[in-house]
This record gives sequence, C-alpha cells and structure tokens, in this order.
Amino acid sequence: IDRAAKIVTAADGTTAAYDKLLIATGSMPIIIPVPGHQLPGVLTYRDMDDVNAMLVAAQSGGNAVVIGGGLLGLEAAAGLKERGMDVTVVHLGPTLMERQLDPTAGHLLQRELEARGINVVTSANTKEIIGEGYVEGVRLEDGTEMPAKIVIMAVGIRPNTALADDAGININRGILVDAHMQTSDPDIFAVGECVEFGGSVYGLGAPLYAMANVLAAHLAGTEGEGFTETALATKLKVTGVDLFSAGDFQDG
Repeated sequence: IDRAAKIVTAADGTTAAYDKLLIATGSMPIIIPVPGHQLPGVLTYRDMDDVNAMLVAAQSGGNAVVIGGGLLGLEAAAGLKERGMDVTVVHLGPTLMERQLDPTAGHLLQRELEARGINVVTSANTKEIIGEGYVEGVRLEDGTEMPAKIVIMAVGIRPNTALADDAGININRGILVDAHMQTSDPDIFAVGECVEFGGSVYGLGAPLYAMANVLAAHLAGTEGEGFTETALATKLKVTGVDLFSAGDFQDG
C-alpha cells in the first residue's frame, strides 16, 4: 500500500489506484509452537483446505486429537466424530468454552459431548506432538500420551495486521479503528477479524456484519450511528447440543 500515491500493488505486480481503501485481511490461526507442530497431519481449522484435509483423514477412521475446547474446536470434534473417528478434545482450561460459559455450564456441556462419544480432557497442557515424518500422537505435560493420525489446533486467532503495519497504519493487537471503521489514515478503513476497536478484537460473525454496515453507510454518505460494542451471544453449531450464552458471567 503506497499511501502517498494512493496505489495498491499486488504480489503479481498488478496495481490499482484508490480514493478510499478497505483492509479486510481477517486473522491467522494461532499455532502452538510445541515440538512436532510442523508435522504433516497437524491442521488448523480456518478454511476449506483444512476441512477437505479433515474429510480425507476421516475416510479411514482412526484417532483424532483436537487441541482447544472453544467453539471451533468442539465443532471440529463433532464433525470428525460423525465421520467415524475416535475423537479426544484436549483443553488447557478447567472447563470447556470458558470464555462463553461459567464452570457449571462448561461441565454440563462436557457431559453432553461425552454422552455422544467424544473424549474430553481438561486442564491439559500439550507438551509435544509425536511422530516420525507424520503425526502419530500427542504427549501432554503430565506424560499422558494419546494416539492420533490427525491433530487439529483450534486454540484461537490472531488479527492479520502485517499489510497495515507495513503501510505505517497504527496497530496494536489489531488494526486500530474508530467507530466508523477509519484507521489512522483518513482514507483507509478496516473491518473484520483484523481490527481492534475499544481494546477488543472480534472473532464472531455478528459484530463483523455490524462493522460492514457502519462502513457501508459511511462510504455511501448516509452517516448513521457508529459501531458500538454490544453484548455478544454465542451459539454452538454442534448437532443435538442446543447451547446459547449471553451476558457477563465472569464476576459470578
């Protein structure tokens, strides 16, 4: 991004001039840098390539370990279980989905998933991923080993800010924006999982659509209210587990 000339250059040399520019670079999955994390068979759960790799692995059954007991991890675990794999969820926290559920609800959810044949191990710190040339298992900090022919890392996301940073736009955890999605450059805007607003970054659909609506109104000149932080509701898309969470539970 050449902010002075207002030109964007693509990797293949294509250039495009702009009056207003929108950055929507999304996020990158967090990879825990444990030994073995680069072995074939270690997957994240972010795009169609990841899903297709899971589908291929599931065709022949076997063991899968999902690292991360949040929304994405549980949805990956349920999908692999439905396709005939033996699935274990390994979660660092004491209860599942601790960012959305209080401990009681987390225990209820664990019981529900275990009734569907998904193994859940909480308070579990992954020490290394075992394998010679390909994933063979996961070893925890306490020495426990579990076999796995695929390992899914679903431990969170990190805003993809590199492009904005290279252009000299202000970033913190995400690309910093105001209530109209404007960055530190008045002609450059950002929306989605790459942005930070009011100290928060967002990984759920609802606020991202709200950002897009605010920006659309701003660019069209029909200025409405700016983006505001609203209480986020969470639904789990695991078939047969009806879960809904809203509000602030963290202060008891």
